[in-house]
Amino acid sequence: MQIDLPTLYYLTVGTLLVAAAMTLWERQAHPRHARTLGFWAASYGVTAAACLVAMNRGHFPAASGLALASLLFVLGYGLLLHGVTRLDGQGSLLLTGAGLAAVAALWIVGGTGAMGVLWHHVGSVPVALACGLTGRALLRNRTLRGLRSRAMVIAVAIGHGLFYLARAVLAPLATAAWGEEVLTAVAKLTMYEGVLFSVAMPMGLLALVREEAQGRLLIAARTDYLTGLLNRHGFFDEGTRILAARRPDQPVSLLAFDLDHFKAINDRHGHAAGDAVLRLFADTARRAAGPDALIARLGGEEFAALLPGFDLAAAQQVGEAVAHRFAEAALDHDGPGIPATVSIGLAAAQSDCTDLPALLSAADRALYRAKAAGRNRLEVAAAA
Repeated sequence: MQIDLPTLYYLTVGTLLVAAAMTLWERQAHPRHARTLGFWAASYGVTAAACLVAMNRGHFPAASGLALASLLFVLGYGLLLHGVTRLDGQGSLLLTGAGLAAVAALWIVGGTGAMGVLWHHVGSVPVALACGLTGRALLRNRTLRGLRSRAMVIAVAIGHGLFYLARAVLAPLATAAWGEEVLTAVAKLTMYEGVLFSVAMPMGLLALVREEAQGRLLIAARTDYLTGLLNRHGFFDEGTRILAARRPDQPVSLLAFDLDHFKAINDRHGHAAGDAVLRLFADTARRAAGPDALIARLGGEEFAALLPGFDLAAAQQVGEAVAHRFAEAALDHDGPGIPATVSIGLAAAQSDCTDLPALLSAADRALYRAKAAGRNRLEVAAAA
């Protein structure tokens, strides 16, 4: 069964309008990306309008119908590119404006005499360029790294761009070899590929936004709201993975912290002051332990730090540095100005230890000894 060119145009218009409606509906669920989704919906609507103008170009005087359709196509792909760049906070419509100006200038200069060349051959170049830049923007996007749908969207954008680049290069050669009749086949192939693109690209972009939103929810579920550290759930998830992946000869230690007399701080100075002390400790521990440490607020005034690559001596230095810096920062004029100290328990994992709860339990036992011995000190547990 053969499908004629008008049917392919109608299919493309229909899928683009459905994609625009779905994207506008999705804005309600993703207010953070509402403007981005708005640009994508506008892109699909403008591209659908371009198809309709191209279908009815005979109703326009001279070459004005094809010129308008060409400009609308450039605008549609430019809006798509702008929406993608906004995902990384770097949106700009200057490139789209320059593309529109260049295409308009070509049609003004070429006019009716170059109508066929501009529509069938030259007009493919801006589309290929916009798709290539879209794929490049997604490839370089920092916030989308690690998302499964990102690779699919990049492949769709680059594939669509390569198709139009091949069309720009091969269509003139095919026309020279077999005559103008080949252009009908090229047009059908272009619209067939356009139908596939108008389905795959909107679906991929919506999947990308949804997956990014789910990733943010997962991070939020694993993060302590007050301090920005991992919570207990995140600590055990990530810590278990670290212990399971470490080499037998790689040391790892765990520090358990408990702020001394924290209830008295809340009762005497108020919960706002207590929150400030908790945030100060989190910041102090983060700075002292370094970027490789896995630090979490386990609940209330209890914290833990898993230190991959740290043996007992190195971890003890970190714990003592945290205690010293925290006590100083609590009394500093830039801090809360409240005397505050911390008791610490330290446990080092044996080479075959992959049990994070057991390691934490050993550090907790040492922490209890630090509390019983007068607080504001570090005690070392037996090997875990």
